[in-house]
Amino acid sequence: MQPLSQPTQITRRRMLQASGALSAFGLASTAIPAAAALPLASSGTEGFKAPAGFPQLNGHERTNLFTEIGVRPILNARGTYTILSGSRSLPEVKQAMFEASHYYVQMDEMMAGVGKELARLNGCESAMATTGCEAAIVLATIACIAGSNVEKCQALPYVKAKDQVIIPKHSRNPYDVGVRVVGAEVIEVETPDQLRAKISPRTAMIYVTSDPQEAKSVLPIRTIIAIAKEKNIPVFVDAAAEEPMSPNIYMQQGASFVGYSGGKCLRAPQSSGMLLGKADLIKAAWFQASPHHNYGRALKCSKEEAMGLLAAVRQWYKRDHDGEQRMWRSWMQTVEARLKPIKGLQFEYLEPQGLSNRATRLRIRWDAAEVGITGTELEKRLNDGTPRIMTEPASGRRPDAMASSITLMPYMMDKGEDRILADALFKILAFGAAFICHCFDDCADTHSAQYGLIFIQRLHCL
Repeated sequence: MQPLSQPTQITRRRMLQASGALSAFGLASTAIPAAAALPLASSGTEGFKAPAGFPQLNGHERTNLFTEIGVRPILNARGTYTILSGSRSLPEVKQAMFEASHYYVQMDEMMAGVGKELARLNGCESAMATTGCEAAIVLATIACIAGSNVEKCQALPYVKAKDQVIIPKHSRNPYDVGVRVVGAEVIEVETPDQLRAKISPRTAMIYVTSDPQEAKSVLPIRTIIAIAKEKNIPVFVDAAAEEPMSPNIYMQQGASFVGYSGGKCLRAPQSSGMLLGKADLIKAAWFQASPHHNYGRALKCSKEEAMGLLAAVRQWYKRDHDGEQRMWRSWMQTVEARLKPIKGLQFEYLEPQGLSNRATRLRIRWDAAEVGITGTELEKRLNDGTPRIMTEPASGRRPDAMASSITLMPYMMDKGEDRILADALFKILAFGAAFICHCFDDCADTHSAQYGLIFIQRLHCL
């Protein structure tokens, strides 16, 4: 096991930068016939009985509704990327959404009930369900600009008295488009003195992301909240990928809003989110959202999404999080044990830091000149193979960067997928670029005599 040699924290910013290559255009040419597609990643359905009249699925069917439209599902060893469809919803979430779909409700009444329960569970004053954390940013910004004033709401985005949002430079990221989309001017600051100087009658809100970079800066969240309190300016903390805690740690520090994604660690619907905050501000944010005819009308959160989110949050505070950490680490140990016989591989465990994307990852390093395949070649083989597997972006390329690595994230994997991943890696790495045994694609028994014989021959060549 090698010592850590670079930062191990995964941030939403780094995730988005890394996923740039996964555009719809880049994936357009990967469709294959249904019979050859990867089984759907499990939706955590073990022990879950489908409602009457629905097929009992386990998430590993080779022919499914996605393969029928030419889409290859993925074994996700990468993480909660939105472009990879986020996370798998929990069985309790599926059940709640199914039950909710059978009823009509008055949406103001339902959202009040959901919000009250979300606030109780998260230990905060008030809360509401949203269509993701980005929607929470938009609604919070509008609430701070226009409140629940009908005339101001209808005048957006053209007329607004408060039209600036201050963002520390360390918190600038692609997600602050939620601030900009309402027409607010972004004001960047880097120090406490700059923050004080830039606050004016035009300041609607201060936006900050929670991550290790922020915590180590001269403008951490606590300092921002303290300065904002002097001027009575609302503060939005973007904690989209973080694990929520009760009572909410940011609300306890004095934040006005905290936004979370539902489709990450909570395993709620991918298009759901949660906005926590002070009661008057949450009321204004809800006033801006659908079904009301205001600026946030397009951000419609259905009864199915809202009740699915509530079910996920309820489960969050019941789940065995320590047990999940042990389970995820054990899956990476399964991969290491499978690959250890291959000469030239080094294994490094990357422990999580902070509250975002909390799972132990496994980084595998090697010299491609010795093993016979670079990291980027391995990454492509995994993506092109059956099953289709996606990992964190690999390093190593020919001919001038042969030092290679690939990093595996078990966060969104399911039981049994550790062995599938381990076998797929073994099949490629054991034979490098020089030899590919296509017969393994049709061989269910990876420990067959033929497999062992070829493996021994390869070991002698390493």
